Amino acid sequence: MPTQPLTPAQALAKAEELCAISEQCEADIRTRLIRWGISRSDADSIIDRLIEHRYIDDRRFAAAYVRDKLNHARWGCRKILAALAAKHISRRIATEALDNEFDGERYAETLFRILRTKARNMERPLSRDDRMRLARFAVNRGFETGIILDTIRDIARDIDID
Repeated sequence: MPTQPLTPAQALAKAEELCAISEQCEADIRTRLIRWGISRSDADSIIDRLIEHRYIDDRRFAAAYVRDKLNHARWGCRKILAALAAKHISRRIATEALDNEFDGERYAETLFRILRTKARNMERPLSRDDRMRLARFAVNRGFETGIILDTIRDIARDIDID
């Protein structure tokens, strides 16, 4: 049973409520408005109003998104930047948010912990295939090749000592 499209006033109220609950970016709200049956011109005016009243702020969204993905999802920088690009956040805003939230020591520690946990189920010493599995896993999490190789080297050395 199809639902009736929302009126622009209903859509605005619903979007304000959604933005009040959690950070939203302009692209996500625009997609929802179109899905709710709002015309493009009405969606533009609703978006403008949401931005004007600070319900939507892509800088604030990017900062929250980066913080969440670094600290909770434990993603690497490359994956975070790609996800923000998919949400139509400008490269400049995404990079600025990442620079503000990035802590190199914590980042390296996060990678070490997730790879160390994954390596615990592997035979000792780590075979070439095991090292490749760890590297693919870290690349898929969005970490950079240089830090991945250094971390795998450290883990292999620690496992050999254990």
